[in-house]
Amino acid sequence: MKIYGVALLVFCFLIGKYLGGLLAELIGISGDVGGVGFAMLLLMFANGFLKRFSWYEVQTKAGVLFWSSMYIPVIVAMAATRNVHAAISGGWTALIAGVAVTLVGFMLVPLLSKIRTTKQESDGTI
Repeated sequence: MKIYGVALLVFCFLIGKYLGGLLAELIGISGDVGGVGFAMLLLMFANGFLKRFSWYEVQTKAGVLFWSSMYIPVIVAMAATRNVHAAISGGWTALIAGVAVTLVGFMLVPLLSKIRTTKQESDGTI
């Protein structure tokens, strides 16, 4: 059933938040350090485990896929918003570093595209 997929996702999220809080406490930071990342890793390992032992029903997979497709964009948007607030409150250095890295990334797109095109031409895959 789809509810099993939701239960698996919630279980992974709660364990991930706990591990993120534990890691934050160990390094002396208030809050959560990597809780969502731990949750996603745990979800990937749980999916692999369930598939290996053929305990992964079609409805469970549908529930996991539905909620993970809803969950990941929301978490990424929340993290991005928080990073922007931290960069702005961090002063000009953080803001300039963020803008510089973004501009360098934009400038590398044509170069990476050209490298990929050249490699495909040499492989004969175009």
